Amino acid sequence: MLKLLLTCEHGGNRIPEVYTSFFEGKEQLLASHKGIDIGALELFRTLEPLADKSFFSETSRLLVELNRSLNHAKLFSDITRELDDTIKSAILKEHYFPYREEVEHLIHDFVMAGRQVLHVAVHTFTPELDGQVRDADIGLLYDPKRKLEQTFSRTWKQQLQKQSSELQVRFNYPYLGIADGFPTYLRRKFTEEQYIGIELEVNQKFKLNQPEVWEEVKQAIYTSLQATLKQFRPELSEEEEI
Repeated sequence: MLKLLLTCEHGGNRIPEVYTSFFEGKEQLLASHKGIDIGALELFRTLEPLADKSFFSETSRLLVELNRSLNHAKLFSDITRELDDTIKSAILKEHYFPYREEVEHLIHDFVMAGRQVLHVAVHTFTPELDGQVRDADIGLLYDPKRKLEQTFSRTWKQQLQKQSSELQVRFNYPYLGIADGFPTYLRRKFTEEQYIGIELEVNQKFKLNQPEVWEEVKQAIYTSLQATLKQFRPELSEEEEI
C-alpha cells in the first residue's frame, strides 16, 4: 500500500530569537524568495488532507538550508556562513538534523511496516531569477532513472492538465530532480520500490500577483494529486464505492 508523506522545507522565514542579532536590518531579504518559499506553506496546508503524514518547517532557509546536504556550499547563507563553527554546529543540532531525521524516520517506519512511500516535497520558485524569466507554472522534479517516479510524474501532469489545460507543467524545471536536495539524499537511503520522491515546484507569480488564479491553482493541484493517488492506490476508489 502506498503512503503519502508531504513535507515543506521552506514554509516560513522565522529566525529563532537567539540568532536574531545576525539578521538585524535583513527584514526585506527575509521576506523575499531568498528567505522563504512564498506561498509554499499555504499550498502544503491545502494538500495536507491527502497525506498520511506531513512535516514542515517555518525556519528561514537563510539560517540553514534544510534542502541541502551537509557538504553543500549553500547549506549556510551569506549571513550564517561566516559564523563561528560552534554556532553553526548548534544551528545544525537544533534545526537541521531534527527536521531531516524526523522525515527519514517516518519513511523508515512506513518501509519497515511493508509500505511504499510517496514523498511530495512542496516548494515554490521565484518568477524571475538573475534577470531570467522562468518559463513554467508548475514543475515536477524526479529522478528519470527511477521508473516509478517518472510514471507518477507523468500521470500527475496529465491530471493537472485535465484540471486546467492552460497550466504549463514541466518536468525537472526550474531545477533538476537529481540535483542536491532532500529527496536526492533519501533515494540513497531507500530503494525505488520503497521510496518515490517528487518535488513539487509552483511559480510564486500566482501568490504574489494573481490571488484569484492562485486559489484555482491550489485547487487544481489538490484535485490532480487526489486523482493521481487513486490510480496508484486502488483502495481509495474501492472505499468510495462502498
